[in-house]
Amino acid sequence: MKVRIGYGLGTRTTLHDERFGHVVDELERLEFDSLWVSERIGADAPDPLVAMAFGAGRTTQLKFGMSVMVLPGRNPIVLAKALASLSTLSGGRLLPAFGLGLVHPLEQQAFGVERNERAKWFDESMTVMRACWTGEPVVHDGDRYHYDGIKIRPVPKRMDVWLGGFAPSELKRVGRLGDGWLPSFVTPADAAAGRAVIEQVCDEHEREIEDDHYGVLIPYSLTGVPDAVMAQLAQRRPDLDPRMLVPTSWTELIALVRQFIDVGTSKFVVLPLDEPDAPNEWSDHLHEAAQALLPLET
Repeated sequence: MKVRIGYGLGTRTTLHDERFGHVVDELERLEFDSLWVSERIGADAPDPLVAMAFGAGRTTQLKFGMSVMVLPGRNPIVLAKALASLSTLSGGRLLPAFGLGLVHPLEQQAFGVERNERAKWFDESMTVMRACWTGEPVVHDGDRYHYDGIKIRPVPKRMDVWLGGFAPSELKRVGRLGDGWLPSFVTPADAAAGRAVIEQVCDEHEREIEDDHYGVLIPYSLTGVPDAVMAQLAQRRPDLDPRMLVPTSWTELIALVRQFIDVGTSKFVVLPLDEPDAPNEWSDHLHEAAQALLPLET
């Protein structure tokens, strides 16, 4: 099993200045597998498409993904064109990942999609984008989009779409539409149970997700889990002690990654809840992360 360790920046990141380029350079130098950037319209986090293009332009090996990009409300043809361009320009280093978007009313206002309509928009948009990436004329007559012969170039060599989520409906969507699974705030037992559901749905739709396309995003905090995060986790996962989901030391993080590996998880994105500030602090932190985690790669 090919284990790979990537690094993530959450929706609370303030890396929207020259420090972002510094972090990208350090991740490339230290040989992390990938960088994943989050989306939040009303926060300091940079737009994921812009951030990935910026990062790809100054690296040669580092992969880039979004964790996650909101799909409902975006024009699927225009987005398919942009992502195909980024994939080909970067030599196939794009790892697209999509979600329904937040239920926060202001975020929904930005994308213009009602909460109860998001899933239908998502499914149809995914169908359209996959058709775009074949290079063949797109013929589609759906509830929201209607196309008759439009063709998108360039054609990416491969475009594996990652989806997250752990709710039953989300697991079924991964099985129907995804090429990879990247949930967050789950335990190793959750990962094993979720994978079983996904594989069952894949069988029902005569499709398959590759063994090395099951991953997990793990937030960590070396200064202790912030109270606000503890409250969110208690609401999101009332069945668990929130501290089970957020390691607070490199030792705990290493142990948790190994537990996930034991249940077949092979793609990891670690995400700091307590980000460093100055570039030299980022360098020291990422060096420690590399020393702790990259030996786990196989």
